[in-house]
Amino acid sequence: QAQLVESGGGLVQAGGSLRLSCAASFSYVTVGWFRQAPGKEHEFVSVIVGTDSAYAASVKGRFTISRDNAKNTVYLQMDSLKPEDTAIYYCASNARNNYRLATSYDYWGQGTQVTVSS
Repeated sequence: QAQLVESGGGLVQAGGSLRLSCAASFSYVTVGWFRQAPGKEHEFVSVIVGTDSAYAASVKGRFTISRDNAKNTVYLQMDSLKPEDTAIYYCASNARNNYRLATSYDYWGQGTQVTVSS
């Protein structure tokens, strides 16, 4: 059974930074980050496929995704955080087809809360 565990969330002031981690029980080529604000659906944030990466327009230039293959861990460095970044952040793996769609992923972590105060 695949397992993903997110960590690193918390409360930060606008303009601050957080680094999220996604530790996987297996090595996956594709790992995505999504977020879900109250009352909204999962929103694509970023994906790493091997060494390639992609970002949502709303976070491009502020967030950076990276991976440590030796640790089966993917990171999401979040800088210049804004109140609108407040959400539960999830990592997901084993994607097929469109990496920007939550339904493309088979395995999900439990999520980590990120709260950005103004």
